[in-house]
Amino acid sequence: MTQQQEVRVRYAPSPTGDPHVGNIRSALFNWLYARRTGGKFILRIEDTDQMREAAGSTEAIMESLRWLGLEWDEGPGVGGPYGPYIQSERLTRYKEAARSLLEAGYAYQCYCTPEELDVMRKEQQKKNLPPRADDRDRAKFAKAQSYMLRRDDMLVCKNMRCRKRFEITGVQSVAFLG
Repeated sequence: MTQQQEVRVRYAPSPTGDPHVGNIRSALFNWLYARRTGGKFILRIEDTDQMREAAGSTEAIMESLRWLGLEWDEGPGVGGPYGPYIQSERLTRYKEAARSLLEAGYAYQCYCTPEELDVMRKEQQKKNLPPRADDRDRAKFAKAQSYMLRRDDMLVCKNMRCRKRFEITGVQSVAFLG
């Protein structure tokens, strides 16, 4: 017989403005489920999109939850074993993970502009294909890989905005381990 794991549900809003009824609905349903099952209700602030973040939104999110009586078991101001619960405070971890994936060949740098990605997406939609980045940057990355890996990500991307993309050609399955 296997031991049943504790239920852990999260509410992970982006602080891009005041909470709205859809946000609160998600929080309420997760809080109710956690309380019903004896589990944990976790608040995680998804603040990594700094360009869209609105001043005071994080505080408004937490205040609205408190006003409704939806206290969180783990999260900002409370702590917990899996913190930090504000995503921008995890950026060092994410950069280390990205560097490891690049070095192992499981990811590559993508320098496509938003406009190029939009054109790719539209072409794929016309062909009823799922949207995804194509292979155009993999060859460029392979040529410059040794140079790029000696540089901090911010320096590599100084003149061109880049994203890390998973290398999944020929991969049967992808698993994320904690």
